[in-house]
Amino acid sequence: MSRDPFGTEALRESVLAAWRGSPTRFREDANAEEDLRLGGYRDRLLVELAQNASDAAGDTPGVLRLSVVDGELRAANTGAPLTASGVAALASLRASAKSADTVGQFGVGFAAVLAVTDAPRVVSTSGGVLFSASRTRQAVPELASARGGDVPVLRLVWPTDEADLPTGFDTEVRLPLKVDAAPLLAEFAEQVPDLLLALPGLRRVEVGADAWERTDDDDVVVLTGPAGSARWRVHRVGGELPSTLVQGVESRPQWTVCWAWPMDEPLTGDVLHAPTPTDEKMSLPARLIATLPVEPSRRRILAGTAATYVLDQAARAYPDLVAALPAIERTSLVPLPGFPLSEVDGVLREGILSALRKASWLPLASGDWTAPTTAKVLDAPSEDLVELLEDVVPGLLDAELTHPEHAKALAALEVPRMPVSEVVEALAGVGGDPEWWHQVYEALSPLADVDSTAREDMGGLPVPLADGRLVSSPRGVLILSSDIHVELSGMRIAHPEAAHPLLLRLGATEAGPSELLDSDAVREAVHRSLDDPAMDGPDLVRTVLSLVGQAGGRPWLGELALPDTSGEWRRADELALPDSALLSVLEPDAPISVLHESVATEWPRSVLTAVGVMDGFTVVEDDTPTEPDHDLADEGYWWDGADEPPTRVLGIRDLDLVARDKWPDALRMMAADPTTWRAVTEPDGYTAWWLARYATIQGAPLNSWRLPGATGLDGLYDVVPDVDLPPHVLAAAGVRTSLAVLDEDDVTDLLARLGDPKRTLSDALVLRVHAALAEVADSVSVEPPDRVRALTGEAVPADDVVVLDLPWLLGVLPGSQVLAAEGSAEVLAELLALPLASEEITGEVADEGDEVVWAELGAVRLACDLLGVDLPTTPVIVHDNLTVTSEGEDHEVSWWVADGIPHASDTPEGLARALAWATNRWPDRHTFAALITDPTPTVLLG
Repeated sequence: MSRDPFGTEALRESVLAAWRGSPTRFREDANAEEDLRLGGYRDRLLVELAQNASDAAGDTPGVLRLSVVDGELRAANTGAPLTASGVAALASLRASAKSADTVGQFGVGFAAVLAVTDAPRVVSTSGGVLFSASRTRQAVPELASARGGDVPVLRLVWPTDEADLPTGFDTEVRLPLKVDAAPLLAEFAEQVPDLLLALPGLRRVEVGADAWERTDDDDVVVLTGPAGSARWRVHRVGGELPSTLVQGVESRPQWTVCWAWPMDEPLTGDVLHAPTPTDEKMSLPARLIATLPVEPSRRRILAGTAATYVLDQAARAYPDLVAALPAIERTSLVPLPGFPLSEVDGVLREGILSALRKASWLPLASGDWTAPTTAKVLDAPSEDLVELLEDVVPGLLDAELTHPEHAKALAALEVPRMPVSEVVEALAGVGGDPEWWHQVYEALSPLADVDSTAREDMGGLPVPLADGRLVSSPRGVLILSSDIHVELSGMRIAHPEAAHPLLLRLGATEAGPSELLDSDAVREAVHRSLDDPAMDGPDLVRTVLSLVGQAGGRPWLGELALPDTSGEWRRADELALPDSALLSVLEPDAPISVLHESVATEWPRSVLTAVGVMDGFTVVEDDTPTEPDHDLADEGYWWDGADEPPTRVLGIRDLDLVARDKWPDALRMMAADPTTWRAVTEPDGYTAWWLARYATIQGAPLNSWRLPGATGLDGLYDVVPDVDLPPHVLAAAGVRTSLAVLDEDDVTDLLARLGDPKRTLSDALVLRVHAALAEVADSVSVEPPDRVRALTGEAVPADDVVVLDLPWLLGVLPGSQVLAAEGSAEVLAELLALPLASEEITGEVADEGDEVVWAELGAVRLACDLLGVDLPTTPVIVHDNLTVTSEGEDHEVSWWVADGIPHASDTPEGLARALAWATNRWPDRHTFAALITDPTPTVLLG
């Protein structure tokens, strides 16, 4: 009989008495043990053995050794040996000998051993006990038989004299295995690291030949095993539960919370540890190990105020764990958005995020710390930009946090992202050295390269100017591309140290001399230069003229105020150079002053003329004109007189200022200058139009003269006086070389010349003039003349003159009463307000002739055959002597047309005219007459 230091006999007798007195109690114990074995503790063998070992270790972390010896799983541990109360707890399914601050020492969790054995033994330096299913069946055969041999193993305990403990160990649990040992040890090996972390009462666990060690270094736990080391950052807090949660208890239970974060690899597939693993799945980046109340199975948290309190304390402690990490690693501990894996997981995630949002643990760009509720993060990974904005944007986070790997964590913390638009807004009105602004543009430039929206937002970036101002946008800002000296106030010129290519992409203009000259500021300054020239005049003159020297002139520079010889300020285009030949041809009172000598000698002639100062005549050029607004004399008349609006204006300005007696000299100047000569010779151009009408020689317009070689105009125009100008210059300026009728002025002038009795004109010229007038009659409206040129060549009063429209009427009309032209009699009559001859003259054939068919007239037939003309089908009435009575007088004529029938005297002339009219070949009448006289090829060809 073994010694019995723990009083097991009394324990057995108590249990057996209860069973014998109440078989129901036996069944309850059997069922309870079965529930523990198959339910809550079915897979917690190592957990329970490790918990017991940790509790036994006390203040000095202990060692747990797991090995298989002679088919038994043996779990040896150091620490406090087995006690009588511990044995009593082992033999009771409803009691535990655990103290308030232990995880579990030989409590109901010992039922976990039943998963691998039905005869467990516990051997300690203080003695040993055993449990046995077979011995229990022997003790209560009837009760066991009633359940088919199924008995509670852990109710009856016997002493054992076994004492051969492994050296250095104080207690060993021995479990004869009814399962394969190898898989069991492999499973233990997987669980050891987590258990070592959760149970600080253990410093070493051995499984077979392998061992794991736990070492603590400040707040870092290092677990070293066969596969290497794993580091965990831990943060612990604890205290007593509030009295409101444990009323009536003198010594309030202690609570502890330990957050553990794996430093080497992310945590996945984790569960809540209380402090050993539960079935509460977790999705947090760190593991929670806490003294939470759990259900008897130790698989679920026991809901209640105590659990709520501890979870709340855990959430409050989480930011301290986060703050212990290096700044750039802290966001890895932020719970990311997702569905909670359990109710506890959801509560903790919400509490942790709330605590993290309020705590100051995020690194600022300035090096301080801030809470997410007051933080902002730049919405672009730009370390340079963050550094530049650290003093501009309150709460701006460190540049490291702008990288994508931190984005989800910051979003979970509701940290607002700061897009480029807000950066631009924050920069509005901010001071700073120009060099600092250059760095800002440099930092923003990569964003503009890849993001069109960001580039648009940058349109409101402030820009420091060279004059110390700060403007609110790059648009309209000039960036000088060379060493240009500018002395104008109010110009939007970027400070040289701030200038950056980004500004050009955002609307600034790279300003060489041309761009600077064309800038709104310079144009406005020039436009207003006469308002107060004493203030900015000299500086403006120097600036503009220096730019013109590099970039050339502009038409609008004529507004530039320059001083004249009296010291008064005048527009540049109202000034002439002191030695300009132009001054010698202008009217004495022409509104043209002379440029001050000091300006004229300081600047090159080409620069001064480029701003409009006159050296000779000034040419205005516009390739896309829209209206007559070029400050050219009488331009509107020229514009209106054109058949279509001009598509180009090339004209000489100030022609109306030339003295009337100086035009030969003025024309000589124009011919000598290629620019002005091009304007004079421009086809249908303004200059030639104006010169022809308004330039004069001996007081008469140029177009009232003809060149000496234009003999065809003899009598109509006088030869231009000798003014020592080449004919081509005079012709280009409007002196006539041929008959031309261009507009109403020409028509009026020609009618006056035709009606001038002092002029002797050839008959041919008169006919040509009348024909030319007829061509333009429909497009002009003039006053009818008092006198006209008749067929006699005389200028006669218009009252007694008719316009010949039917040629046979000449036979009864005197030449002094007839005005004629080749064709278009109706329009010429309307132009001259004269009647047509057919409207005024009537006549009757006085004698009867012979009606014949044209083909019967041999000479006529031969003439038509030679000319290839078809003979008329209408008849002709032939008279020996054709007489027509008109206005009471008889007139002998060669031909006549009455009622559409031609009459002809029996002469070649009469027959030819009637034939030409009948065949609609009037211009061939003279040919017909010759062939009728002698219808031979010799006459036709000779």
